[in-house]
Amino acid sequence: MAPTPSNNGRAHLAFSEIFSFAYDTFLSNKVRFALTALGMVIGTASLILVTTIGLTGKQYALNQIQAIGANLINVEYESGGNRITNTGNDAITIDDMLAVEQQVPGIAAGTPVVPLNERVPVGNGKERDLQILGVYPEYLQVRNLVVLTGRFFDRQDSQAHNKVGVVTQKLAEQLYGSPEEALGKTVKVSGLPFTIIGTFRERVDTFGQSEVNDNTMLIPYSVSRYFQDTPTVKQIYFSTTDASLVVPVTAQVRKVIQSRHRPESVYKVENLTQLVAVADKIANALTMVLLGVALVVLLVSGIGIMNIMLATVNARIREIGIRKAIGATNREIRFQFLSEAILISLIGGLIGIFIGLAIPFSVRYLTEYRIPISGLSAIIAIVVSSLVGIIFGTIPATRAAQLDPVESLRYE
Repeated sequence: MAPTPSNNGRAHLAFSEIFSFAYDTFLSNKVRFALTALGMVIGTASLILVTTIGLTGKQYALNQIQAIGANLINVEYESGGNRITNTGNDAITIDDMLAVEQQVPGIAAGTPVVPLNERVPVGNGKERDLQILGVYPEYLQVRNLVVLTGRFFDRQDSQAHNKVGVVTQKLAEQLYGSPEEALGKTVKVSGLPFTIIGTFRERVDTFGQSEVNDNTMLIPYSVSRYFQDTPTVKQIYFSTTDASLVVPVTAQVRKVIQSRHRPESVYKVENLTQLVAVADKIANALTMVLLGVALVVLLVSGIGIMNIMLATVNARIREIGIRKAIGATNREIRFQFLSEAILISLIGGLIGIFIGLAIPFSVRYLTEYRIPISGLSAIIAIVVSSLVGIIFGTIPATRAAQLDPVESLRYE
């Protein structure tokens, strides 16, 4: 007696036969199925690109903020309070900065900022408004500036009270034509000649929202004291040894500053962590909105798959009757049409993933910008495309399985 094939063998044969039949059906209706799969291509590509855009936007915003100074803490005097007896200025001083550096652990460096507005001669009898900031040499690192030409003044310049300065790139270009030509030139401030030893720019454009503007010259704080009647400063910048210390150190700095002044005096002690949190929320919100759009596209493509599979069932009623007549079960018929829907979804999904990943990789290859690419988004896209095929293919597959074989054979 010939051996009876096992259940596993029959199942394996049935599954392979069903997938082979689904593939043949796809090849026989290439245009129709390709147009149906196009929705999945667009949807899955959109899903990956949306995730990439969200990650890129978040990275760009964080990089911009960190370029200003991720470890930065800014201290400013705001007001002396509301008491009638309070009429005097209680501004911050160098002693406040020294006290913070001595009492607060985690401070890497500190620098005062003393603004001086001067009208200086620039040649040919003309004058120009100039903003002069008296700062420590540490200002270069604390504010994360970029020196373009020459050098920044150092501690020796400060101790020797050297009359040197560094100017912004735009000021150098406006006055002397280029940053290189500005080196060695002399600018007279209240009759004192200052030699330009370097040019600089902020690492990112703050659009005039920082203390540095286009007409700024930085000079040693020790020299800026010549132009002051009191040792007060407008701002004090601190940087921490690690970004994780910014929040606790900010609280300690506020406590030390407040303890050295009148209780009613108000001081602004800020860092950029709130700005980072806001940028993170905005980027996440934008990503969620775009993901919603991508999911709508996938939903539409799923409905398209369902419609085309319902049309396919109607067109193949007689074929279904013949298959049932020769022994095909309802489960096999259901799985046959479901596999066709899944095949359309997977093909569209894989092509969409390829396109969605190819675009960011192309940008990486053609430019220097490192666009972040999420491998998780590709996994999610393939899972979603499979689910779309299963969910929207179930109704047509169930309808096909429930057809009466006798009625199907009579169908013309």
